[in-house]
Amino acid sequence: MNKNVHFYVQPKSAIVALMALCLSLSAVGRIYLYCSSDLPTYTNVWLQLVLPVAATVLYMLTVLLDGQERFYKTAIPVWLFALFSAVWVRHNLNGRMLIALSWMALFFFCFIYTDLTSGIRLHRSWLLFPLMLAPMATVVFYNRQAIFLRDWNAVVLLLPNTLLFLGCTALIFAIRVHPAGEYHPTWGDRVDGRRIRSLPPVNQIIPYIMVNRNGSSNLFEQAFEITNVDRYIRQKRREGLSSFGLTHVFLTAYCRAIAKYPGINRFVAGQKIYSRGEDIQFSMTIKKEMSTDGAETEIKLHLSPRDTVYDVYKKMNDEITKAKNAPLDAGVDNAAYALTLVPGVFLKFTVWLLKTLDYFGLLPKALLELSPFHGSVYFTSMGSLGIPPVYHHLYDFGNLPVFGAFGCKRKELEVQEDGSVVQKKYVDFRFTLDERIVDGFYYASFLKHLRRLIQHPEVLDLAPEEVVKDVE
Repeated sequence: MNKNVHFYVQPKSAIVALMALCLSLSAVGRIYLYCSSDLPTYTNVWLQLVLPVAATVLYMLTVLLDGQERFYKTAIPVWLFALFSAVWVRHNLNGRMLIALSWMALFFFCFIYTDLTSGIRLHRSWLLFPLMLAPMATVVFYNRQAIFLRDWNAVVLLLPNTLLFLGCTALIFAIRVHPAGEYHPTWGDRVDGRRIRSLPPVNQIIPYIMVNRNGSSNLFEQAFEITNVDRYIRQKRREGLSSFGLTHVFLTAYCRAIAKYPGINRFVAGQKIYSRGEDIQFSMTIKKEMSTDGAETEIKLHLSPRDTVYDVYKKMNDEITKAKNAPLDAGVDNAAYALTLVPGVFLKFTVWLLKTLDYFGLLPKALLELSPFHGSVYFTSMGSLGIPPVYHHLYDFGNLPVFGAFGCKRKELEVQEDGSVVQKKYVDFRFTLDERIVDGFYYASFLKHLRRLIQHPEVLDLAPEEVVKDVE
């Protein structure tokens, strides 16, 4: 799907441990030397100390925590350290031409490092060796006189940078290439989705014109004939799936339809369109007790287009049991309670900050996992409440693109072609759909396929023969 080469490192290796040791000593040594030596104060402490230390620690943490999937993000601390170096050059070198050339060299270094670690054009990790040796040679050349005269005070000042580049150079031996044919995150992707880059220009512009999710939603109603589904549910209950019901069938059919139409598993965030791939995130509100004052909580399932009805039944029932037995101060309820402790004015700022972080894809994965507003689809059963389905709004916070509600079973008499009258069962389903992720024809094809699956639920017993991948 993606032709770039993707590098990674195994966090649990001796070389990575050596890198972490060198960078830790570099950061500690820089702090010690700054606090104990009479260093020039040509800039404030933020640029002279905090920036290089932060860049060093961030590089180390990126490798240790995310080096297996997002090694390319080590380019961020490299650019931060280049900013520190640019300030150092400005105050330590003489001559505009020399300063300009040094800045160009720093930019070239960062650009090549970013390209190499991202695997965009340069696909050889060994090219990082001369790239890392170049700044080491520069440091030695600039301080050659102090080294030659054995001015140990000046040599000690070189230790933080020396340890930094030694650690980064050692790390090159731990870099590996992900197997070809597999997709791995790159610049522009989010923790919860892969950015789709091959859409027509009009589709890429639409999220900037239609900014809000509610303002971009379409309403759709479909009556599903469930005579075969009723028979199928009774059969599954006889097999021992005691709490098997309509929700299990509808949800499995939805996942199976995504196996053929993967575009439905997209979402819009930050005015960009992303795909969740085969991770179908289903959210649902459940009541711990079926009473008007019964507490509510949220569950989230991670399903796959390859799941059978048995997989969905087990995952869903396990999650419901876990949620009903959990205390009210766990998971999403605990996060919501924490927000209620924030005073009103500051709470508004907190929500704005969360929305801003979400816009740029910076919300941590743990928080996304708790949020019911981030997912593929939200289903709610109005039938269990004894009322017709509603057109439920989408949430402008988060990235949920589809909300579905279904009502009670109803019977209807229908005249057949031979003139006979047959009683059939139906369930009304109402969808609210974010029209920016796919066009109307795609939605229509998906919903027709979903209806066919529900009319023949026995196909849900087996995994699909083929799972179509979304476009790049």
